[in-house]
Amino acid sequence: MKYIVIVGDGMGDYPVRELGDRTPLQAAKTPCMDSLAKRGVLGQVKLTPDGFYPGSDVTQLSLLGYDPARYYTGRSPLEAASIGVSLAPDDVAYRCNLVTLTRGGEYVSGGLSDDVVMEDYSGGHIGTKDARELILSLDKELGSDVFRFYPGISYRHLFVWKGGETDVKCTPPHDFTGKPLAGRLPVGKGVDVLNDIMEKALRILSFHHTNKIRTGRGEKPANGIWLWGQGKAPKVQTFYSKYGLNGSMIAAVDLMRGIGKYAGFDVIDVPGATGYLDTNYKGKGEYALRELETRDIVYVHVEAPDEAGHNGDVRGKVKAIEELDEKVLGTILKGMKDKGPFRVLILCDHWTPVSIRTHTPEPVPFILYDSIEATKSGRCYDETNAAESGVFVEDGTRLIDMLMENAKLKIQKSK
Repeated sequence: MKYIVIVGDGMGDYPVRELGDRTPLQAAKTPCMDSLAKRGVLGQVKLTPDGFYPGSDVTQLSLLGYDPARYYTGRSPLEAASIGVSLAPDDVAYRCNLVTLTRGGEYVSGGLSDDVVMEDYSGGHIGTKDARELILSLDKELGSDVFRFYPGISYRHLFVWKGGETDVKCTPPHDFTGKPLAGRLPVGKGVDVLNDIMEKALRILSFHHTNKIRTGRGEKPANGIWLWGQGKAPKVQTFYSKYGLNGSMIAAVDLMRGIGKYAGFDVIDVPGATGYLDTNYKGKGEYALRELETRDIVYVHVEAPDEAGHNGDVRGKVKAIEELDEKVLGTILKGMKDKGPFRVLILCDHWTPVSIRTHTPEPVPFILYDSIEATKSGRCYDETNAAESGVFVEDGTRLIDMLMENAKLKIQKSK
């Protein structure tokens, strides 16, 4: 038995007037997902435990069977693992977004005040090359034995504070795009340090030659940073030790790649995978097939629907879902034909409605398909059909057990 998990990040949504009061999932042409939903188990799963923010860090841990109440220490330590940064016991990692900040419609160069607006949480979806130059400049100017900056991918980077504070409330920048910083600056222990670092970064980046080139090209400058998602290194049991199966993680974003490393998966690089709407969908499907030749489980993460949701891009979200269906799932299903038994789990990790541009904690729709034991739900894959299916998994950490049922039985019999 081979196992395939496909996550369309943030696919869930509310009905959209522009789509005839349908959700993007309902409006998208998804023949592959619909076919599996009709012939498999369709239902809802609660991946965000009570008391947790519905971020991908929490929901993806749940999805892999790791109880966030036990294993979650923050988003950034997971991302640190992805880019090869080893955290000492007293190190605190923060996600460091490159962002675009304005005041009165003009790009700011100083004065991190309440009237400054989070114009763009991604610095104009800055490319990795430009971003790397900016982050390395910050590390050169502000780095020390206490503070370090590490470059990641696109706008997503890492700030490490030795002996730093974790008891801080930080607001994710994608939660208030186009809105002022008032009431959203860090609150708690060590905020003077964090605000000082962000203020100094604003002055450095605003006059950086890379941003001057970007504005000259008509692009937004990544003139600031935003620190959030703090935490210390977690201690996580490997997936193999739980299920006796080896796996691969196919993802473009550091968070998922870091989770994969903690789980003991091989983390696979796919050429052209960007973590955005222009990602190499077909390549992800092809590389998943390649990994399944030697691995028991492959976990494929597609960030594009989430990015479209954060940008309020209705058509982009529909397109991303269609691309996932045709080029990721379709490629995998075609390649698995006549290759032996397999199970597929398809779902989103949370909703990212285009109307509010941030995550929401509703139960998410899922498909569980077994190539041998069809159950025939008869329903297409969308939020409404999943809710009306009568199948509800309240503990999100149990869903992977449902997928792994045969493997768990095999392990028990061998003991």
